[in-house]
Amino acid sequence: MPVVVPVVSAPVDAPGPVPLQAPEPAPAPAPTASLFVLQFSTGETISALGTGLIGRRPLPQPTERVDILVQINDLGRSVSKSHLEFGQYDGEFWVSDRYSGNGTIIRRPDAVAVRCEPGRRYLVPRGSRVEIADQFFILN
Repeated sequence: MPVVVPVVSAPVDAPGPVPLQAPEPAPAPAPTASLFVLQFSTGETISALGTGLIGRRPLPQPTERVDILVQINDLGRSVSKSHLEFGQYDGEFWVSDRYSGNGTIIRRPDAVAVRCEPGRRYLVPRGSRVEIADQFFILN
């Protein structure tokens, strides 16, 4: 059986000026990734545009997505399997130690050495040396 809904009349306002909406601003251009070159002590040179992992056998977590996996040949096994994560923020390069066994040290061009606290991101200026246990890379 159909349901009857009563109609209630409401007072109608006289038409007034219609507020104009400002046009929506154009979307900001998508940020472009900068090209960074990592020159490793092992002789390899890697060009990095996005995010990545560095280690003896780097492997992302099941829900993690990275652009590049950089495998370091480290016969002494000082480098952890997934030692270091890297990426970009606002055109700058950052690294984060992945709770590695032997740690990560950043040596900036001004000679200030910083030992990375695991899980924390550190900005790395070009020309810096990033020490990954017994191995390292220079960021250009």
